Amino acid sequence: MKNKTVTVFTEGKIMGPLIKFALPVLLALFLQTLYGAVDLLIIGQFAEAGDISAVATGSSLMFTLTSVFIGLSMGTTILMGQNIGQGKTSEAGNVIGSTITFFAILGIIVSIIAFILSPQLASLMQAPEGAFDGTVSYLRICSVGLIFIIAFNVLGSIFRGIGNSVMPLITVAISTVCNIIGDLVLIAVFKMGVAGAAIATVAAQLISVILSVIIISKQGLPFKVTRASLKPNKIIIRKILQLGLPIAFQDALVSISFLFITGIVNTLGLVASASVGVAQRLSQFIMLVPSAFMQSMSAFVAQNVGAGKHERAKKVLYYGIGTSLLVGVVMAYFAFFHGDILSSIFTRDPELIAGAWEYIKAFAIDTLLVSFLFCFIGYFNGYGKTTFVMTQGIAGAFGVRIPVAYIMSKLFGANLFLVGLSTPSSTVVQIILCLIVFALLQRKIKRTAAEAAV
Repeated sequence: MKNKTVTVFTEGKIMGPLIKFALPVLLALFLQTLYGAVDLLIIGQFAEAGDISAVATGSSLMFTLTSVFIGLSMGTTILMGQNIGQGKTSEAGNVIGSTITFFAILGIIVSIIAFILSPQLASLMQAPEGAFDGTVSYLRICSVGLIFIIAFNVLGSIFRGIGNSVMPLITVAISTVCNIIGDLVLIAVFKMGVAGAAIATVAAQLISVILSVIIISKQGLPFKVTRASLKPNKIIIRKILQLGLPIAFQDALVSISFLFITGIVNTLGLVASASVGVAQRLSQFIMLVPSAFMQSMSAFVAQNVGAGKHERAKKVLYYGIGTSLLVGVVMAYFAFFHGDILSSIFTRDPELIAGAWEYIKAFAIDTLLVSFLFCFIGYFNGYGKTTFVMTQGIAGAFGVRIPVAYIMSKLFGANLFLVGLSTPSSTVVQIILCLIVFALLQRKIKRTAAEAAV
């Protein structure tokens, strides 16, 4: 239901409002994934395997950096959602102001560090010799524009926190269109290769942020953000970090685990490296629906937790899993049996198509499993159980995914499918952990309700 300024999820039906809120998030994620895929898609049509490998490796590293800020900004989404559920909307202006100031300072620091350490990061990733210089170039150009990428994601977290999933969709739509145009001009026309892909990415984010700020200034925010609000509030920042740091840490480590896998695959040669780069882009598309429910559920559940409506929050989880699984079956079918057709979208090289299909078959299995895992993560984030989310993520990444990938790569006759199986293996372990904690949480909720009734 609407409350003039914010969308309230604590009353009325669940399924309709959940899907209505998740759809713009899904479209935004689709465009954001397309945004990252366009670089690889266009460079795959107009460049060679070395350029594909450079963009794949460089963009994976940038995604890892960005994921840290996305995780931290989830602290803002959760904090605002819980405040709205408790009826404390007057505090939202200070939350927004502190968020903007804190992330601006942090973003500048990280941008400088990433620019300086670009060669070392490329070496750490074991970028193939034919892709090393391109990887460094991509990283340095994107590091310069990292502050705009951060601003883009912070704006999205603020609006999702107040129940507005349309504005993030608008911002990502703007950036995607700009990136496609930039890639076509710089890569296809001016033949700038890897550098062109990176410049297009940064320019698109800058244009998106500028236009988004203009739109926001005209539409206004539902809360007052004054100059005093922009001063860092230690209490608010501490709360944001308490909620967001575990998510950021978990997201970063999960991304790092995939970087490890990329590094392992890079040792298998340039073709394997480029093939996995293509497959990873495809995997992002086939997992869009559970990813959208994960983000949407955090805001939806947070409001109901703030209002003390735990049964309603649990129903949100069930609806999310059911819908994600329904779509996941379709996505898994196409990925497993028609991965060659999907891979051919990104490259015309028969070797790369075959390699990408081999790897994506493992992700087809994972597509079914993440329908459960991602919804559980969104549910636990809404409860503020971000420390557990971090713990299960680390356990899956470093306890299962990396060791399995390494062992599979060393087997006689190792192939990309065997290496890819490390991901669904990790997801199974994480789901088991989520089920255990979910049962414990439900028992605690019932016990607390019984004590309150006495």
